[in-house]
Amino acid sequence: MDRRVFLGTLAAGTALAGRTRGAGAEAPLKVGLIGCGWYGGVVLKAAFETGGVEVVALCDVDSAHLDEMGTMLAERQSKTPARYKDWREALDHEGLQAVVIATPPHWHALPFIEACRRGLDIYCEKPLAYDIREGQAMVEAARASDAVIQVGFQRRHSPAIGQAARYIQDGGPGRVVTAAAQIHYPAELRDPTPKAPPASLDWDFWCGPAPKLPYSEQVGHFAWRLEKAYGNGHLVDWGIHWIDAIRMALGLGMPRAVTAAGGLYALKGRITTPDVLQVCFEFEECPVTWNHRIFPTAEFTPETNIGMSFFGEKESVFLNDRRYVVAPVEKGAERRTVEPKGNAQVAHVKDWLDAVRTRGKVSCPPEDAFLSTATVQLAMIALETGGRVEWDAGTGGVAGNPEAAALLKRDYRGPWTHPWKG
Repeated sequence: MDRRVFLGTLAAGTALAGRTRGAGAEAPLKVGLIGCGWYGGVVLKAAFETGGVEVVALCDVDSAHLDEMGTMLAERQSKTPARYKDWREALDHEGLQAVVIATPPHWHALPFIEACRRGLDIYCEKPLAYDIREGQAMVEAARASDAVIQVGFQRRHSPAIGQAARYIQDGGPGRVVTAAAQIHYPAELRDPTPKAPPASLDWDFWCGPAPKLPYSEQVGHFAWRLEKAYGNGHLVDWGIHWIDAIRMALGLGMPRAVTAAGGLYALKGRITTPDVLQVCFEFEECPVTWNHRIFPTAEFTPETNIGMSFFGEKESVFLNDRRYVVAPVEKGAERRTVEPKGNAQVAHVKDWLDAVRTRGKVSCPPEDAFLSTATVQLAMIALETGGRVEWDAGTGGVAGNPEAAALLKRDYRGPWTHPWKG
């Protein structure tokens, strides 16, 4: 038997046994982190605020990230975690029970699927995957595992969004005819000039199965979100939270069709994804629209630049992370503003950790995260292939558009192999 397969089988048994012993006990959950940049730290801090965890393994292709995360952890736990550059070696770590995957999206699928095979519990950042076929392979792997898996749509635990969703579901605004979302803001841009990567960073490994572009600050750490090859743009990175919240509030599945228009008009040469984008998602229940501008502009209504709106027969509801506003359709009727308090990130991580300990359910399993992820990915495919795509729920693919169907899966760069076997 191959050494890595043997160690993986042994690790799966150890993880399952450890979880059983730890259920309802004082033993901390032994967690590993793959991806030690900014948001990996956000998730770990939320886990420490919840309590009952011990970080035993850190993994990153940048040794500077490992140093920074190690310093942060030294303030929160007495034991020093092991450090790895290769996620496969991190998953081999003896006694590992759960893993947080906080890499850029092109590095979600392979560690996720291997962690499922080993029976490790998983917290994976959004979007679920880089491409739709990866997401489908990840859902299959999750179904074949008994792991407890949460995907990082933490706004499902936003007090404002949660309360507004319940108000909508209870019929407050009446039947919702349409919904809209937007996030207009000036993008934080960095130097796009190609240069040598930092000495601490293994750029080839960072690129992994994705195309290997010349390194620049605009395609490296953090800024990859607006690079097509790694993050796929503003809608897929940030707007996906709003689309997920709308789906949650209205009980929507996948759209039957998506129409998109936009492009690079102000930031051409600086980024490779749209700085202006308009999308219509045609769900069976109602249409949902998306709009963004991410270049500096003078906004007329800055208080609604970031948020979503539900237009009902009796009332309209606007909401964002901090508040929701109810506006009755009757002329002169008083508007109501509600501003609940709470920490969505801590609540979302706690939801996962509680489910790990009880073997219960989470608020955002992979099957549901796939729907939100694939929805926004279809928008980017539509933009690239003529403006409109139709989704075939029966086959799990694009109907009647071979060019668009070909973009459901991106070929991997060797030696990595795409996990989709369909």
